[in-house]
Amino acid sequence: MSHGDQEAPVELLRVDGLQKSFGTNHVLRGVDLAVPEGSVTVLIGPSGSGKTTVLRSLNALEVQDAGTVRIGDVTVDFSTPVDRRARVRLRAQSGMVFQAHNLFPHLTALGNVMEGPLVVQRRPRDEVREEAMGLLRRVGLAEKAEQYPYQLSGGQQQRVGIARALAIRPRLMLFDEPTSALDPELVGEVLGVMRDLAADGWTMVVVTHEMRFAQRVADQVVFLDGGVVVERGAPAQVLTAPREERTRRFLHRILDPL
Repeated sequence: MSHGDQEAPVELLRVDGLQKSFGTNHVLRGVDLAVPEGSVTVLIGPSGSGKTTVLRSLNALEVQDAGTVRIGDVTVDFSTPVDRRARVRLRAQSGMVFQAHNLFPHLTALGNVMEGPLVVQRRPRDEVREEAMGLLRRVGLAEKAEQYPYQLSGGQQQRVGIARALAIRPRLMLFDEPTSALDPELVGEVLGVMRDLAADGWTMVVVTHEMRFAQRVADQVVFLDGGVVVERGAPAQVLTAPREERTRRFLHRILDPL
């Protein structure tokens, strides 16, 4: 994905010094991250390295012990007590797609996509319905609008999840291992939608083990291990010529498991 060679893109997301402990387990030990507008950042690393905790802090689902997160003009400083209003403001900046689809079982695909704009943003129903249908078309599911989650495949449910995250008109899209719960043959349809979003210029932060997706779509790859950023850079550098021994070991295990 090229963003042209005009002036440097605006930084949409900045993370400084994120720290988080669960009891004696120090999950994040001072994570910094900078994400330019219109770019795709892929977070990789072993299980327990802190990737999901970083992602959840961007959406204020996780309150950190220290550090700041800024998305656009909304900043939350976790080193002071964070009130509910600040968390709501930060959460409004991003749409989150989870590992499990987390759809409301009692709502149709269309109802799931409409829920956030109607309930949280209190936008007019007709406008929300029209936009939600457009989003279902965008993820290739317009004909499934009236079906319930149990009538959809895992890949279709995950694509509804993406449409639902887009429906709140976020500035940033967050994906937490969006394909890891899917059967292998359904992974491609979800990654295809994500590739299209990237091509349309969406700013995305993605936690994934799909290295081919990272190679083809990411602008930067960030390798976390032990709660710190070990290495970051362009996919060609980090994934094919990593500088750090820890990165090399991790990639060897992922790409050549036998």
